[in-house]
Amino acid sequence: MDILRNKGTLLLLGNEAVVRGALESGVNVAATYPGTPASEIGDTFSKIAKKAGVYFEYSVNEKVAVETAFGASISGLRSIASMKHVGLNVSSDAFVTMAYSGVKGGMVIVTADDPSCYSSQNEQDSRYYALLANLPMLEPSTPQEVKEMAKKAFEISEKLELPVFLRMTTRVSHVRQNVRLSKIRKNNRKGFFEKNPIRFVNVPAGARIGHPRLLKQMEKAKDISDKSDLNRVVKVGKKPKIGIITSGVSYNYTVDAVKKLGIDASILKLGIVHPLPEKMCEDFVKSFKKIIVVEELEPYLETLIKSLGGKNVYGKITNDFPRTFEYTPDIVFNSIGKILGKENQKKNEKIVVPSRPPVLCPGCPHRATFYAAKIASKDKAIYSTDIGCYALSVQPPLSTADVLVCMGGGAGVAGGLSKSTDQKIISFIGDSTFFHAGIPALVNAVYNNHRFVYTILDNRTTAMTGHQPHPGMGITGMGNTAPNIKIEDIVRGAGVKFIEIVDPYNVKETVSAFRKALEYDSVSVLIARHPCILLESRKGKRKAYQINQSKCKECRICIDRFGCPAFYVDNKIRINPLICAGCGVCAQICPAKAIEVVK
Repeated sequence: MDILRNKGTLLLLGNEAVVRGALESGVNVAATYPGTPASEIGDTFSKIAKKAGVYFEYSVNEKVAVETAFGASISGLRSIASMKHVGLNVSSDAFVTMAYSGVKGGMVIVTADDPSCYSSQNEQDSRYYALLANLPMLEPSTPQEVKEMAKKAFEISEKLELPVFLRMTTRVSHVRQNVRLSKIRKNNRKGFFEKNPIRFVNVPAGARIGHPRLLKQMEKAKDISDKSDLNRVVKVGKKPKIGIITSGVSYNYTVDAVKKLGIDASILKLGIVHPLPEKMCEDFVKSFKKIIVVEELEPYLETLIKSLGGKNVYGKITNDFPRTFEYTPDIVFNSIGKILGKENQKKNEKIVVPSRPPVLCPGCPHRATFYAAKIASKDKAIYSTDIGCYALSVQPPLSTADVLVCMGGGAGVAGGLSKSTDQKIISFIGDSTFFHAGIPALVNAVYNNHRFVYTILDNRTTAMTGHQPHPGMGITGMGNTAPNIKIEDIVRGAGVKFIEIVDPYNVKETVSAFRKALEYDSVSVLIARHPCILLESRKGKRKAYQINQSKCKECRICIDRFGCPAFYVDNKIRINPLICAGCGVCAQICPAKAIEVVK
């Protein structure tokens, strides 16, 4: 509960600093759908919400999270919705229209971008959503700035009566810094919604009024940006001859690079990336013969600076900086050095880190489900998978992922495949993802008589992002008891006739269920239900397994087909007792019955 302290400093993650900034702003309502690199925002709110007097929820998806925050805001309360960058896609149908309606209480939408796709299916640049929706966007560089900009975002939101974006990236979200605290603002007032259909009912007549209103408010936002101290010039050296424009985490790398290169430069640090402080940018560009733009992902700033008349602008468009993946201090150092003709200087020493790809945990029930699916289909099915830790099955030896698009996309794609080919099709979706985006695809499959096995991997939690609750768990983000919404009831309600519920730890039963499901001439649903092994391991000691070397035929099925990381080869095949989860699935698949319980 340290984050509720009222003075001093705290060592905070960037994501935790978002929460602290919201608390110091008197936030009333917070909503999220968990997604790395934004997950800790919701997790922190969940821990402190009751004591802080804040309502918090894990919404079923990002669109609902934004709508929940909007409902609080138009009732006059301050609200915040947080998500990862691809979640912003899900919520965009809502917030683009909210820009027309506007808000009353301050409303902040936090998006955490993931350059280099560390835990995502793309590395889109959320700054373009600020342009698309025509809403203000702030971008911090450090946890201290995160906290201060979160507060400023609430102020700007209420001044303009518009939602305001706060854009994070992986390094800003997950870096730690001692953050100076201010007093938490208690705000226990009850909201009240004043009816105003012409503003809040966005039928065409209302929208035609809302769009001009939005444009007028964004003109005011330009004035705020031009005068804001969030945009500032930082001088390095006595006589700067080079102008550098940057924002976010790239600013930190830029300052380091300029100092190491020993050059004099003026750095325009943009804290408001939409709308840009145009006059400040124009004056800055005119002051230097050469302008360098340092930014991660797309050439967003570079394009805008050129549109303001910038010449001799160096950045991504000129191929002086890489267009893809996140920046590092080395990339920025080397790129600026090359532009300035200092590429022959001694470069930073490059550290080679061994590759360590992520794998499904030892004992993960999903591994048993995938193994059973391969056996049942003779590995001839098309595997259409979804977003979750189970997407790791793309790696050998399981190799049960042939196509992955987005949350809920596995079943939607499977439906299209079923109408296009006579091949057998198995789709995989997690329990949290099912509630997020899998239900419409299921209804669509029933309605249009698609033919595939809709496999719901129910491990009783939102595992990939840190075990957050979902509607099928009987508990809310506030820690309150909630209705346990059963997946099988939803499936039956959608009209599915074939439903099998299995424990994937029973391999024989799961293989049999898959075989029957594959023969069904319509959409069939198989629910593979077993708690995440990380939840199970907290309950205490489990059975330990070993290989009876006198029985082992070294067929390597446990390694080459099942692929549990607890197995290793040291002249002979062995089980590492330090990581074996004791699930016992390997003992079932060993044809020689050589895997036994340690007595």
